Amino acid sequence: MIRINLITVGKLKEKYWRDAAAEYSKRLGAFCKLEIVELNESRLSDNPSEKEIAAALENEAKAMKGYTDIKGAYNIAMCIEGKQLSSEKLSKKLSECGLNGFSTVNFIIGSSFGIAPEIKAKADLRLSMSEMTFPHQLARIMLLEQVYRAFQISANTRYHK
Repeated sequence: MIRINLITVGKLKEKYWRDAAAEYSKRLGAFCKLEIVELNESRLSDNPSEKEIAAALENEAKAMKGYTDIKGAYNIAMCIEGKQLSSEKLSKKLSECGLNGFSTVNFIIGSSFGIAPEIKAKADLRLSMSEMTFPHQLARIMLLEQVYRAFQISANTRYHK
């Protein structure tokens, strides 16, 4: 069974987001081993300088490396400049990961300032949900739903219509 790590910066604050994440986590248990990793968000001033932002991203990258450097992991950086895939193509990508010997797929969601350039550079795929910007908490739920949908597509169920 493939392992899916959802590596995020920050925690889900509202109960309804946590409930939604728990529901998709439960559903995904039939298809994969899911781990949601909530990394600490760097504290920044109200009007951070470019240097402060770069230092925060580097600090967050250090915490991410424990997951992204795992042998046999396929890393997907979620970023607005990434490639957009249909649900069917994401399903195919996840299936290909398993067929190509990847035991783990890491989906990486950064902070509101994004993901450190070094993490993006090491990613096997840069993926964008949309050209629109979404709150990070909503993006996490949307990603969980799309991963669940991808597995449902692979299983040929009626969920994807």
